[in-house]
Amino acid sequence: MSATKFSPRGGGWRGLKSFGLRVILGRWFMVFASLLIMSVSGSTYIFGLYSNDIKTSLGYDQTTLNLLSFFKDMGGNLGILSGLINEITPPWVVLSIGAIMNLFGYLMIWLSVTGRIAQPQVWQMCMYIFIGANSQSFANTGALVTCVKNFPESRGSVIGLLKGLVGLSGAIMTQFYHALYGNNSTALILLIAWVPAAVSFVFLRTVRIMKIVRQTNELKVFYKFLYISLGLAGFLMVLIIIQNRLRFARIEYVGSASVVLIFLFLPVAVVIRQESNLLKSREYALNDSTQVKVVTESFSVPEQPSPSTAKPSANSCMSNIFKPPERGEDYTILQALFSIDMLILFVATTCGIGGTLTAIDNLGQIGKSQGYPTHSITTFVSLVSIWNYLGRALSGFASEIFLVKYKFPRPLMLTLVLLFSCIGHILIAFAVPNSLYFASVIIGFCFGAQWSLVFAIISEVFGLKYYSTLYNLGSVASPVGSYILNVRVAGRLYDKEASKQIEALGATRKAGQALTCTGAHCYRMAFIIITAATLFGSLVSVVLVLRTRNFYKGDIYKKFREEAKAAESEMASNGNGIGPLKESEGGDSSVAPANALPLSEPPTHASTNHH
Repeated sequence: MSATKFSPRGGGWRGLKSFGLRVILGRWFMVFASLLIMSVSGSTYIFGLYSNDIKTSLGYDQTTLNLLSFFKDMGGNLGILSGLINEITPPWVVLSIGAIMNLFGYLMIWLSVTGRIAQPQVWQMCMYIFIGANSQSFANTGALVTCVKNFPESRGSVIGLLKGLVGLSGAIMTQFYHALYGNNSTALILLIAWVPAAVSFVFLRTVRIMKIVRQTNELKVFYKFLYISLGLAGFLMVLIIIQNRLRFARIEYVGSASVVLIFLFLPVAVVIRQESNLLKSREYALNDSTQVKVVTESFSVPEQPSPSTAKPSANSCMSNIFKPPERGEDYTILQALFSIDMLILFVATTCGIGGTLTAIDNLGQIGKSQGYPTHSITTFVSLVSIWNYLGRALSGFASEIFLVKYKFPRPLMLTLVLLFSCIGHILIAFAVPNSLYFASVIIGFCFGAQWSLVFAIISEVFGLKYYSTLYNLGSVASPVGSYILNVRVAGRLYDKEASKQIEALGATRKAGQALTCTGAHCYRMAFIIITAATLFGSLVSVVLVLRTRNFYKGDIYKKFREEAKAAESEMASNGNGIGPLKESEGGDSSVAPANALPLSEPPTHASTNHH
């Protein structure tokens, strides 16, 4: 068979079809699918836009609303179940479960708020929002963990990019909401019910584990994706500023949402270009008579270890809990769970992310209590979303550069981020005029940066073998911090101040009446306490910096380079090139199995097709 069959430039419809299948089955299209899934999976970060609808329609006080917020945060971060499921099933199973949970949870909330069903009990609303938010952990596990395992040497960039788009998804979904539903904020709940579920279902079989094949320009491709996402973030930033000053009509929102869609699908051009370049290099090798080697292409999936050998025995697990391997090697789940490093990271994350998440969840109420107009509150939420993205993306890429070039440890960068977030908390506490704009930027950036750094640190210190579960173990710190600082501190102190105002007016609170506090003092004491907690978290993280300083001075990616070289050598010695498509006996192209080996990378030597 001629090599031009796979060429996008020649071969007619047959060649175009083959190249199209090659693109769709390739590892870079898998990255694009993951990007798209993550870009609509951050519904928990726009709780401030529809929380007031829940509060007023169901007659909740601030403590009850913050209780709902706690269950939202717990659902969004308690992903141990999704991690365990991902250990024994393909990613499409995890993504399917997440899509169903997302649709059910948020749809029930929408039906409750709009009065289409009888008003549920508080525990039922907590359950609905937990289920809806928990779908985010399934999407994160299915998409992000898969990409990290497929690109282990670029994990900082991968985590930063994908987690960044989760942070940006709040601003993305806000534009879609205005374009589709105008200013009907209850319809936003309906939007976040069906859009993430639909995107996950479309790409179920695209996201899959592939054999690691090193590519020299791998990081450059991720930078191209980063530049596109930065362009999207910049466009949204300008758009938010304009929308804050001008009143947009429905058609203008449709136009802005269309531009956002173009940005979201622009990475497809990078994917096509990359596959085209890989194909050109393969055709060149095929036409070079000094390199041609006739082989038989194999499409069999490598034999998977049996369950008895894939996992350590129970006795082995229990006996080795307190005998972990060297940092960077593969810890078992229990070894990581009971390690001092994980405990330190958990405490620092509880203080840091718990504080920033409290600010984000209460942003609507903070703005209202300090006298900001409604459209400014929407601006704050969007600013948090954009800077959340920038924090995740920039901390991921920057920490990777600093680590590789200067051996700058990621835990030290986490400490600096925690200290920086204290400035945002102080601005909220003392309510300087217009300071909430700056606080939104700082809080959003620090919240996002902490996540990228924490997940990268977990993957480096404890290994990738059980990363699906360990990734989600690290997330548990968020709901713990949210419960302590949001429900027990911010919610109670807010209601206490609101009750004082009612008493000062000589009035009594009616049954079902929402407690509302007005003034800078409503959140002052709460955020002074949060600032102190965050300072404590930064001091705790310094201990992790000292414990891991020797580990980060070494070459933490050496193992993965050696594994990739061994795999390439094995392919070369066996003469077993990996083709982009599976050929049937009749010569027609058919899609390879979803769990097949990577299909877009050229082999280390040239090969001709067995036809």
